[in-house]
Amino acid sequence: MTDNLYLNAINHWLEKTVIGLNLCPFAKREFLEKRIRITVSDAITTQQLLQTLQKELTQLDNKPKIETILIVHPKVLQNFGDYNDFLDEVDALLIRQDYIGTYQVASFHPNYQFADTQSEDPENYTNRSPFPLIHLLREKSIEQALTSYPNPEKIPERNIALMNKIGSKTLQERLKSCFKD
Repeated sequence: MTDNLYLNAINHWLEKTVIGLNLCPFAKREFLEKRIRITVSDAITTQQLLQTLQKELTQLDNKPKIETILIVHPKVLQNFGDYNDFLDEVDALLIRQDYIGTYQVASFHPNYQFADTQSEDPENYTNRSPFPLIHLLREKSIEQALTSYPNPEKIPERNIALMNKIGSKTLQERLKSCFKD
């Protein structure tokens, strides 16, 4: 696949799922204002992916108009267990670079699975994406957005209810549709 195919799939997922289903009520504004940077990493090792992550954190440091970054890494960490374990290394990098309180990481993977769920439980689709990716967010912006949103603590609960209503089969088709454009 070319970078454009990855980018198209991720943009489709953002528009139709994340924004279309309002899974993140803050994403639409950033998407429309083109303040989301999507980068495709050619990393084939976790060490290379950490280097990409460091580079993208520097982008956030140097470019305040970028609100959030999605690092798509289709060639490494295809196994969700490995990906989930790698998030500890991501957290360690944030600590080493003194980014705790500045940036936050959200995780998305095609096989995302929350603890105490079955693989095909619909609620897992709140964090399923066409490819493994790491989402970097500005913590200050999250805090500001949450203060103006009514009952932000209910967002996960609302998303889980929505996913359960839609159902796994439809959600799986929705994810597959990212590759049809």
